[in-house]
Amino acid sequence: MVVRSVARDYLPPEFRDYLYLGFRNFINKFSIYLTMVIYEFNGFRDNEIYNATELYVAARMSTDFHRLKVIKNPTQKNITVTMEVNEDFTDTFNGAKFYWSSVSKKTPTRQYDGHDSRTSRTDLRWLELTFHRDHKDLVLNEYLPFILNEAEMKKKEQKTVKLFTVKTNSSYSKMGTAKWKSVNLDHPASFATLAMDADMKEMVKKDLDRFVARREYYRKVGKAWKRGYLLHGPPGTGKSSLIAAIVNYLNFDIYDLELTDIKSNSELRSLLVATANRSILVVEDIDCSVELHDRVAVEAAKAVTLSGFLNFVDGLWSSCGDERIIIFTTNRKNKLDPALIRPGRMDLHIHMSYCTPCGFRLLASNYLGITQHDLFNQIEDLMSEVNVTPAEVAEQLLKDDDPSVVLDGLIKFIDVKRKMNEEAKAKRKEKKEAKRKMNEEAEAKRNEKEKEEAEAEAEAETEVETARKEKEEAKIKVTKKEKEKAKLDAEK
Repeated sequence: MVVRSVARDYLPPEFRDYLYLGFRNFINKFSIYLTMVIYEFNGFRDNEIYNATELYVAARMSTDFHRLKVIKNPTQKNITVTMEVNEDFTDTFNGAKFYWSSVSKKTPTRQYDGHDSRTSRTDLRWLELTFHRDHKDLVLNEYLPFILNEAEMKKKEQKTVKLFTVKTNSSYSKMGTAKWKSVNLDHPASFATLAMDADMKEMVKKDLDRFVARREYYRKVGKAWKRGYLLHGPPGTGKSSLIAAIVNYLNFDIYDLELTDIKSNSELRSLLVATANRSILVVEDIDCSVELHDRVAVEAAKAVTLSGFLNFVDGLWSSCGDERIIIFTTNRKNKLDPALIRPGRMDLHIHMSYCTPCGFRLLASNYLGITQHDLFNQIEDLMSEVNVTPAEVAEQLLKDDDPSVVLDGLIKFIDVKRKMNEEAKAKRKEKKEAKRKMNEEAEAKRNEKEKEEAEAEAEAETEVETARKEKEEAKIKVTKKEKEKAKLDAEK
């Protein structure tokens, strides 16, 4: 280490590499240590162990370093500090010491621009892990897996949630190809700020925790590691906010699927297969986003069918990935096909109701910073009579900074809505009464007509019967005359 420090300051890079290689080979003949080399890339792919080690070392660096590498990508929330090239780091694991060093080397590369070629230099970076030869099995079986696990946890902490939407490639529009495009999602919703019944929130959180922790259980019972949720209720009751709260709670990426953008079952399959693990697929307003039903074979190749969609929800394709959540939202649950919402597809049905007193107090705390006020009881009494959505309450709470002014405005708003509901109810009653009268009049006309028809039919039957009787009487008279004539003939 001393020789390398001196050589780094006073010797040219080429001579330094040559000298270091010769010195290392000489020392290695007598060394009891073993060195593993971990390159940054494996061919054209990233080396997972290299990236994991950088995160691991960054979390354990001491102040002994003289040079640090500082990184912040556009997708990262925090600044990352890690070991700079030619720095060393000593780590201890299970009583054994491990020595890490970061190495970089300029290597020539040849590039072609069509006719001529030119030579440039690129960085070849790797990490060297040196340890006692007796710890080789410990490194391979415990130490490196431990680093990978720690790095995975670190990545989850630093991860920026992304929102993916479908983007159709215009240059291939005739082929109907589509792919996902993403933006960073920075939605502030959380379970703490969600205007939802407290017991319902706790139930959802426990269900999510249980799902995430049951990887081996799902494997044991032979089920795909996925979970389906159906959020149903009137507009403005917080379905989208609940989705955002779930995303922030799990730190999962979210895929927003608009089925009207999909042209065929095959395109849908390609999109769903391209979703990542630990993600949430959302289909909002499933009842009106697309008319899902089985079509004739010709049309089935050109559109998303119910059978095709269900095959991706819980068929074989649903097993192409782990830790997936599917969320459907609808304002009209009764309009959905029963095959779409049965258990196994939508495992948990969550009813998003109108604002409750508990939800109102939470909104008042979030928006106004108060937990008690003289007008609270009056507002809660009105809410027991009038259905008000959390979105409507939140909109009223934004109108002023003075809690008394805002709450008084909310009372007036609910009272106006109550009167409007009463007027609408009265109109519906009048309309219903008018319809009832129309039905009664129509029924009376039908009865009168039926009576007239019955009388006409009876009269016609009477006339037919009279004609029949007259005909029979005439026939009897003819027969009688014939008998009398026959008798006179016989007497003659």
